[in-house]
Amino acid sequence: MNISEEFIAELKEKNDIEEIISDYVPLTRKGKNLMGICPFHAERTPSFCVYPANGSFYCFGCGAGGDVITFLRLIEHYDYIETVKFLAERAGMNFEVSEEEDESHKKKLLIYKINREAARFYHNCLFAPEGEEALGYLKKRGISLKTIKHFGLGYSPKSRFALINHLSKKGYNNEDVVLANLAFKTRNLKEKDRFCNRLMFPIIDVRGNVIAFGARTMGGDIPKYINTSDTPVFKKSNNLFALNFAKNSGMESFILTEGYMDVVSLNQAGFQNAVAGLGTALTQNQVKLISRYTDSVLVTYDSDEAGQKAAAKAITMLKDSGINVKVITIPKGKDPDEFLRTQGKDGAVRFKNLIEKSENDTEYRLSKAKKMYDSGSDEDKINYLTNAARILSSCQNPIEREVYVTRLSLEMGINKSALIMQIEKFMKQNLKKHKKQEFKNLEKITSALNDKINPEKKENLRAAVAEESLISYIINNVDKASDIFLRVNADDIITNFNRRVFECVKSIIAEGKTPDITSISAKGDFNFEEIGRITKIICSYNSQLVNQKTAYEYINIIFDENKKIKVKNVNELSEIKVKEYIETLKSDKK
Repeated sequence: MNISEEFIAELKEKNDIEEIISDYVPLTRKGKNLMGICPFHAERTPSFCVYPANGSFYCFGCGAGGDVITFLRLIEHYDYIETVKFLAERAGMNFEVSEEEDESHKKKLLIYKINREAARFYHNCLFAPEGEEALGYLKKRGISLKTIKHFGLGYSPKSRFALINHLSKKGYNNEDVVLANLAFKTRNLKEKDRFCNRLMFPIIDVRGNVIAFGARTMGGDIPKYINTSDTPVFKKSNNLFALNFAKNSGMESFILTEGYMDVVSLNQAGFQNAVAGLGTALTQNQVKLISRYTDSVLVTYDSDEAGQKAAAKAITMLKDSGINVKVITIPKGKDPDEFLRTQGKDGAVRFKNLIEKSENDTEYRLSKAKKMYDSGSDEDKINYLTNAARILSSCQNPIEREVYVTRLSLEMGINKSALIMQIEKFMKQNLKKHKKQEFKNLEKITSALNDKINPEKKENLRAAVAEESLISYIINNVDKASDIFLRVNADDIITNFNRRVFECVKSIIAEGKTPDITSISAKGDFNFEEIGRITKIICSYNSQLVNQKTAYEYINIIFDENKKIKVKNVNELSEIKVKEYIETLKSDKK
């Protein structure tokens, strides 16, 4: 869709980037700029920088960057049109979507409609004769009609054509139903329903859109649960089941569970703050999503080996994102759903008691370690205390460490100093590992060894750095751009990515427009990672240091590097010619 540059400029002017980002990230002023904890990756030390002067942001940790539009697209998973609509409404600007509306946006809207109609169909099927078994299953598990309607639970019939025929009658194209992953094409190119004979759980986003489905088999199908695959409106790693209810629950903490039924049962018992992953281990994006609504999470995973491993990973990820974690331990290895069912009318009260008894993550890990070494032998005692010291070495709060050291020394009858000595030893090891990893990361960045955005940079490091500095100079000094363009052409830029950026900037200036993150995003075919890199190029080079004289020096470096490449190519060509000449002499002798 063609949105005028003037409209976007006004939109950005009326939607201050500092105000927008402050709704998601606590920011601290550092001179002219602001710093905060990045909302796009786990970190404890702020590396996320907002530049109010040019309306951009950049994270030096993960490389995310761009303008206010890019930020909202990344954090809310909006498409371009949705973002502009949101900002226009926020600023009180009139924004009408024309017939030329962006094709991808139209597809997203269409899939939302298809999903909503599919949810209605599945829900109606649950109360039809064909859904009798599924409805009976829910009733047997104590799920009320009110809860079924609240979640919009449904049933997908045994027929592989039930939904696709229904949607066809509603005027939806089979190709679009396949795009929504509600159907698939067989080898003979016949469309069939993706879900059949399964209990259906609609997955709804925080804006109320049905974006996907979880499905539990009513037969012996493997796997027991399947989900919608990634579509234009859904990515499994970016969403949580029942987040739409949890965010409005008014409760301080979220309860993080493994399964759909756990969430449904907890919600029915009055715990509307329950959420669940979507059939896979908790992801970093899901953690960041949680952190937007709460800074406290109660983890309650299954007690089997897989559940405990998943819980341990989830605890670490949540803590690394600054979220306070407690662990609910359910007796006899039950999950929340089973516990509530077996407790009858007292289920909600007793689960609340479990919440009150929940341990923080340190207590939970210590109690798990103790259970591993509970024979009472000296060897077990040593192993337990060593493991405990390792656990306490990861505690950031020295007061917390002191409390547990005192408790352990009294409990195990050992001197505090011995335990402190072991903890300090592990802390030094942790610090050494951390510094080593930091050095490796810095080495990778400076050498561009793993640069996926500009893979040619590692082989042309000197040239690439000069190119980036020159591009930054042009963008920050548009009045000097014509002079630079007389001296250097796009063909002189050695690395392909930087050449694309150079050409884009030159084209924008030729049109009499201002090259910034917004205009570059609109003009060039750049993805989010590339926009992040361009933001870094603009923001990392101080325009006061890069003056006209240094800009000429960068041009000379680029020319020097081009000459080296030409000499190298000539030498390689000469070697080939020499080899060809030798082969010719050999053949003549024959």
